[in-house]
Amino acid sequence: MGKKTYARHNFHSHTFCIWKEVPFSAISELKVNYTSQSGSQYIFTAAGLYRISNHWGRVANCHWRLVPLAEFKNQYTTVAYANWTDFYSNDDTAKLFFIKVDWLTREVNFYHKQTADSNEKVIFRNAKEVAKTIRTIKEVLSQEDWAKYLKYDDLESLREKVIAELVGTSKTFLEVKKAYL
Repeated sequence: MGKKTYARHNFHSHTFCIWKEVPFSAISELKVNYTSQSGSQYIFTAAGLYRISNHWGRVANCHWRLVPLAEFKNQYTTVAYANWTDFYSNDDTAKLFFIKVDWLTREVNFYHKQTADSNEKVIFRNAKEVAKTIRTIKEVLSQEDWAKYLKYDDLESLREKVIAELVGTSKTFLEVKKAYL
């Protein structure tokens, strides 16, 4: 299956994209080409586009994630850029996404399967399964109650093992925890 090509007429229809925030100065010389009904503004270039908006994440039928320059606050207007090649097809039922955890920052995110490294052990999930698994991983990373009745010596080590199974297998949280009872 080849990658679909995206451009100004179809980027906003059922896509997944990771946008990178840029300073407002990046667009100071550019003219807005389009303003959406929700007030987001778009500037098209040959290589990609800029989006000036105060809402990210679930945008109509798209999943658009913002990689902020600093701490991001929703409802705060931001400029971000994406290349046309950064757009991927998205539908809520297909298993198009995988999860990665950054152990240094303790952040968990999802990515499109067409960006997966061939030597990474990942499980592809649909959008709903990804959201549920990410909620569980965030709970494992930030709380301790989930481990109350489990047998372990080191909580950090247990966290890593449990999260590795949640990311790399299709086991439920309950199935993963049962191994530590």
